[in-house]
Amino acid sequence: MRHVGDIAGRELRSLFVSPVAYGVLSLFSVLASVFFLLDLAWFHELAGRFQQYQQYDQQLNLNEHLIAEFYGSISVILLFMIPAITMGLFAAEKTNGTEELLLTSPVTAWDIVLGKLLGAGFFVSILIGIVGLFPGLLFIYGDPEVGRTLSGLLGLMLVGWLYVAIGAFASSITRSQIIAFLISLVLLLVILLLPAVADLGLAAGVTWVGDLCRYLSANAHLEELVKGIVDTADLAYFAVMIACFALMTKASVESARWR
Repeated sequence: MRHVGDIAGRELRSLFVSPVAYGVLSLFSVLASVFFLLDLAWFHELAGRFQQYQQYDQQLNLNEHLIAEFYGSISVILLFMIPAITMGLFAAEKTNGTEELLLTSPVTAWDIVLGKLLGAGFFVSILIGIVGLFPGLLFIYGDPEVGRTLSGLLGLMLVGWLYVAIGAFASSITRSQIIAFLISLVLLLVILLLPAVADLGLAAGVTWVGDLCRYLSANAHLEELVKGIVDTADLAYFAVMIACFALMTKASVESARWR
């Protein structure tokens, strides 16, 4: 495991050497700003309606009606951004002809997988740090709940790391970065749409299918964290899912080593 840090640093440097990192950071910052302003405008309009009907003090609050909506928008943006970050984790090594050098070096498959996951995960942490700046502005002009705001950021971080693990697996099974992007995007869209499948299962009376789909949905667990509910069951979900995709990625890397 002593080589994990070296591989993670190498992966981060390769990201920032290419224009991909700067493109993702710039586009993500712009989209986050746009969605925050849209959510802020909607909150302002909603506040006007509540004041008109003299209901402002009864229901409206920053976390539930503004920050939660903003976090939901960010989770969708991450779904499209992270595959662009992870598509080259392993596929680029195959395209550039450096995969053989990496696999024959004195490092284990776990070193390679964990190093690349940590490198991409650190980059995602930078994105979440950018997200945290926007609710931070609300603490200057308003009074949001600190616990709910931070637990929501934790949820976004965990979702981002899960998406990295899925993207790494997609990148490990193909030589094409475009195909890796598409595979990871399809997998993430499936996870996003699982609540709809759960509703169909519950409507059809097959409760276990609905419960399973809802449990496998990352957004269902994110919603709990955005509400400020930090449950060990939700944390365990992310830990197990990340571990499962890391194991599948390791198996894919080892299969390439023995070919």
